[in-house]
Amino acid sequence: MINVTGLSKRYGTHLAVEDVSFSIEKGEVIGFLGPNGAGKSTIMNILTGYLSKTQGKVEIDGFDIVEYPEEAKRRIGYLPEIPPLYMDMKVREYLNFIYDLKKVKFPKKPHIDEILKLVKIDDVAGRLIKNLSKGYRQRVGFAGALIGNPDVLILDEPTVGLDPKQIIEIRNLIGRLGKNHTIILSSHILSEIQAVCKRVIIINKGKIVADDTAENLAYKLSDDRSVLARIAGSENEMLETLKTVKGVKSVASLGQTEQGAFDFVIEPEDGEDIRAAVFDRVVSRGRKLLLLKDNKLSLEQVFLRLTGADSSEAEKLLNKDDETAEVEVEVSAETEDGEVSVKTESEEEN
Repeated sequence: MINVTGLSKRYGTHLAVEDVSFSIEKGEVIGFLGPNGAGKSTIMNILTGYLSKTQGKVEIDGFDIVEYPEEAKRRIGYLPEIPPLYMDMKVREYLNFIYDLKKVKFPKKPHIDEILKLVKIDDVAGRLIKNLSKGYRQRVGFAGALIGNPDVLILDEPTVGLDPKQIIEIRNLIGRLGKNHTIILSSHILSEIQAVCKRVIIINKGKIVADDTAENLAYKLSDDRSVLARIAGSENEMLETLKTVKGVKSVASLGQTEQGAFDFVIEPEDGEDIRAAVFDRVVSRGRKLLLLKDNKLSLEQVFLRLTGADSSEAEKLLNKDDETAEVEVEVSAETEDGEVSVKTESEEEN
C-alpha cells in the first residue's frame, strides 16, 4: 500500500532525512516513533505531498506521489498535530468545504453524517469551531481526515488535548479503522502506540533504527528472559514447587511483598515460554497467583535504548540478529535445494 525507497530530505546543508526505506501493507497499523527533530514530521509531510523530497521514491497504492499527485493524495487522509481548521466556520460547514475540496463522489449529507457520528461530534455540528474545546477541535480535524474514506490515514499526535475518556474513544476508533485502512500513527504516548499498533518504526537523526513488532524489539534488546510471579502461600513450598515446572531453569524468592504473598523471579530455559505452565502448577497446588508478568523491556525502554546515548550499540545488536537470521535461511536453502535463497525470515513474515 505504501512503498518508500531511498527517501532523503535536505534543508540547505542540513540533512533531515537520510536514505529511508520501508513498506506498509494494506490494513497495517504502524507506530511511527522518534524524538523531537528526528525527521518524523518531515517524512509524514512528504508522504502526504505537503513537502517535496530531495531524492528517493514514495508510492501510495502504486501511484508515485510526484508523478501522480492527485491519485496518490486521493488515497490519503492526514491529521497533523495542529489541525488547520477555519475557526469562523461551523463544524458541518467546514466538513462540507473539505468534501468539495477533495472532490468526493459519495452522497454528501449521508457521508458527512456518518463521519460526524463516527468521531462523536454530531452534537456540535451546528456550532462555530472557534467556540469548541481543544478536544472537540481535534475531533473535527480527525473528521476532516476521514472525508472521502481514504485508504491511508496518517495521524500525527491524534489524541493531543483530549481527556482520558476521549483518548480511549479515539484509540478504539483507530482500532476499528485499522481493520479496513492502512494507518500510520505518530504519538509521544508510547502506551497508546503499544495498544493499537502491531508494528513500530523508530527513526532517529533522520534514519530508521528499528522496524519490527514491539515484542520482537524488546526480546532482541533485553538479556532478561525471567518471569515475576506473586503467589499467596508458603514461601518455601512455592519455591520448591516452581523449580519442578517444565522449562524452568532457576527460581529465586524476593521475599514477602504484601500480606501472605511472596514474589519469585523465575528464569526459563532458553526459548521457553513458561507462563502458562507456572499458572497451571500454582493453581493445581490450590494457591492464588496474584501477579504474573515477564521482565522484558517496555516500549518506552526500547525507545530510549534506540534513541539515547547507547543507540549505536543497540542498533548493532538489532542488525546482528537480522544478519544471523539471514545467514541461517540461506544455508538451509543451499543444503536442501542446492541453491541459495536471498529471501530472509523477516521478508517471509511481512
